[in-house]
Amino acid sequence: MKGRSEKLNSFIHPMLAKEAANPFDDNNWIFEIKWDGYRAISEISKKEVKFYSRNGLVFKNTYPVIYEELKKIKEPMVLDGEIVVVNKDGRSDFQKLQHYEKNKGWSLCYYVFDILSYKSKNLCDKPLLERKSLLRKILDETNIIRFSDHIVGSGIHFFKAAQKNGLEGIMGKKSDSLYYKGKRTKEWLKIKNHHSQEAIIAGFTEPTGSRKYFGALVLGVYDGNKLRYVGHTGSGFTERTLKEFFLMLKPFIRRDPPFDTPVKTNAPVTWVQPKFVCEVKFTEWTNDYKMRHPIFVRIREDKKPKEVTIAAIKPVEKASQRQIKNKKSF
Repeated sequence: MKGRSEKLNSFIHPMLAKEAANPFDDNNWIFEIKWDGYRAISEISKKEVKFYSRNGLVFKNTYPVIYEELKKIKEPMVLDGEIVVVNKDGRSDFQKLQHYEKNKGWSLCYYVFDILSYKSKNLCDKPLLERKSLLRKILDETNIIRFSDHIVGSGIHFFKAAQKNGLEGIMGKKSDSLYYKGKRTKEWLKIKNHHSQEAIIAGFTEPTGSRKYFGALVLGVYDGNKLRYVGHTGSGFTERTLKEFFLMLKPFIRRDPPFDTPVKTNAPVTWVQPKFVCEVKFTEWTNDYKMRHPIFVRIREDKKPKEVTIAAIKPVEKASQRQIKNKKSF
């Protein structure tokens, strides 16, 4: 995407969530909508506003409408939230967000769900509900900057409502959880509506029949410092995206595969440098960690290849309320 190449040298790494297989009820937890967009931190001071992704990519020029709204906030604060495009059905639409520069008439929102500091006072050591209570009180909501609300306790009902409305899923957060910058913790859980996984594009196969550009993307994840094959996907593309991704990958073609072990495919492969991350949805993992029936969803420009590891694809433990309560945060 244009306008997102600038990166800050120093920035806040947001707190991250682990994945849970099933929704649950627990009055010690709150539940929020899992927005389908880009995670964004806002550092607001009297001198400047820093608005950037989880990896420090500057959003000032990419989403100037939000940036200008943030500049109107008078008190210094640090906010954590998600940038989304809301479609006509009121749902966040990642495809439209990725192509926002081509149609800026779409409804762009910044849903804020946490506050890390206020008037230069650190709030990360305060319980989540205390932080959200303050955030609700001080945030001047507009059509562009909105408070991301929550419910208490009723995760199963909330998840069923998310499924009914076609949402990506829900977030479960322990009510008294502190904010651990850059940590992935079991005190925050993402509960998805379907299986999905980030994977690194390692190559593409030759097209067959009337198809142009490529047949399938060859996918991998890091196992230590080595790339491990996890499957390939030829579904989920349009003629336009086939051409778009082919042109994106073409400058990074390499002679040798980035895998240490041979990979079997049903067509010749053109290998590429493992620089791009995509998201796919699939039915299940095989015993040797290959995705069954993977379907391409989107390119993830907000994820680095080194973040996509074998540890993230191991079967998600089915957590009961007792397990969630008794396990440590990290």
